[in-house]
Amino acid sequence: MALTVSQVARLAKVSIRALHHYDELGLLRPSDRSEAGYRLYSQADLQRLQQVLFFKELGFPLEEIRRILADPTFDLRAALRMQRQLLTERAARLDALVHAVDAALDALEKGTHVDKEDMFEAFGDFDPSKYEEEAKQRWGETEAYKESSRRAARYKKEDWKRIKEEGDALFQALADLLAAGTLAASDAAMDLAEAHRQYLGRWFYTCPPAMHRGLGELYVADTRFTENIDKVRPGLSLFLRDAFAANAERQGGGGTCV
Repeated sequence: MALTVSQVARLAKVSIRALHHYDELGLLRPSDRSEAGYRLYSQADLQRLQQVLFFKELGFPLEEIRRILADPTFDLRAALRMQRQLLTERAARLDALVHAVDAALDALEKGTHVDKEDMFEAFGDFDPSKYEEEAKQRWGETEAYKESSRRAARYKKEDWKRIKEEGDALFQALADLLAAGTLAASDAAMDLAEAHRQYLGRWFYTCPPAMHRGLGELYVADTRFTENIDKVRPGLSLFLRDAFAANAERQGGGGTCV
């Protein structure tokens, strides 16, 4: 049974104005209208709204969400798996921050000091600039590098933290499949491989399936990539290569391009 805009607003705990705004942006257009012209939302519309709200909760801008959902290669199952992993990572991070706050409060009340290393452990130490010069030497003339550089120039520290969290979550999800004995050519592995390709497209550069397959080959060919990736789980680099290749075949991009 179709729902009116006010019913959807109450159900999803969003404002009617927000739903009107989503409609205007082309982010969530109701499937039908009543004879009087009122918006009517179907079950599929509610599913799309849920995706909008999941991505929004993870900090994605509305225009970026619209682009993701409009992508003909968008895979709902892969998106849900990625969102679950990202939310799990965020929950762990928030839990660490809560413990850090508790420790600071406890120290303040007791008149003691928190160990200086423990004070900032919850914030991490990701530094995206450490590989910049080598990347420029290897790929500086490529369109992908130029596009990535343009985007990266706009990113702030919190953006890099989010990028790292998303990338780590995807690699961990793939590592979990490897640990469970799942085949790299399985739907689950290919769905996550596709989520990784879309992740690169969102943050760095347009990554066609053939290029993504080439990236997987690089993960195995360059021992530094291999050693770093395999820290997550031994053999993960090979699993990624095979999953990326299988997904490229599924997407119709079986060739190799880097």
